Amino acid sequence: MTVTKGQSRAIGLLAGVALDAAFGDPRRGHPVAAFGRTAAYLERKVHADSRARGAAYTAVLVGGAGALGLAAERLAARSPWARAACTAAATWAVLGGTSLGREGRSMARHLECGDVEAGRARLAHLCARDPAGLGAPELARATVESVAENTSDAAIAPLFWGAVAGVPGLLAYRAINTLDAMVGYRSPRYANFGWASARLDDAANWLPARLTGVLTVACAPFAGGRPREAWRMLVRDGGAHPSPNAGRCEAPFAGALGVRLGGANAYHGQVERRPEMGDGRAPGVGDVRRAVRLSGAVTSAAAVVCAALAWWTRRTPPRREGAG
Repeated sequence: MTVTKGQSRAIGLLAGVALDAAFGDPRRGHPVAAFGRTAAYLERKVHADSRARGAAYTAVLVGGAGALGLAAERLAARSPWARAACTAAATWAVLGGTSLGREGRSMARHLECGDVEAGRARLAHLCARDPAGLGAPELARATVESVAENTSDAAIAPLFWGAVAGVPGLLAYRAINTLDAMVGYRSPRYANFGWASARLDDAANWLPARLTGVLTVACAPFAGGRPREAWRMLVRDGGAHPSPNAGRCEAPFAGALGVRLGGANAYHGQVERRPEMGDGRAPGVGDVRRAVRLSGAVTSAAAVVCAALAWWTRRTPPRREGAG
């Protein structure tokens, strides 16, 4: 049986998803953490209040990650099963869906037990929102919003770019997303230096966020919701968020869960008011586990869709005899 490049890629993506589901992120020696340390070291050396300097910083790190992925694919090129194994290892390294679910369930346990202080301490593992003074309802909303948005960032976007561009796509996307988390904030230090990282992250997530929205609509019954309502919120409220991508994930989650997301959020001492999405009630503690369940269903659906995309778009036609 001849295994094409696309089939190897599809097998590797599914195997990587299975590895992430079984083991989650490694506790030590995580390659993304190693990349983050490298990026932090380089930032200390080259930082300046300059968009050009920040763009060069981003290009070097993202280009380096993509080049590493290309080299890995070439080393495995002789065997379809080596290619699949290489893709599986890279997919496992960059996926964060299982860890996202664990953090969501951890927050749910704290809130179900009434331990708001523990919930506040845990919020930093999910988002950059200031936890001081947040009660259980605000923590529940923050968690649901973070799970919705990060379903795309942590799972669907890596799978999409893995299907389209293989191991280089997997590694380059994770580099882009990590840099956005590190320097993409609108703070005095990163307003110019982090501009390129933030804009590149917006571009890299544009299609995956919309795929996440559509799959959330399809998977709404896994959270006890209705696809029609999730679709209505996606169409009506998906563009209301100031981010070009986050609303495409959060709005259908709001519709699927029957809740209302958005409102006032505090980041680094400043309060930002986000448009509300959804017509339902405010999220409650019980909605956190429903959001995690919906996120898992969307990730599983995306794995199938992206594997199919890789399988059918990377078929190599048989070489004709005598072809030069």
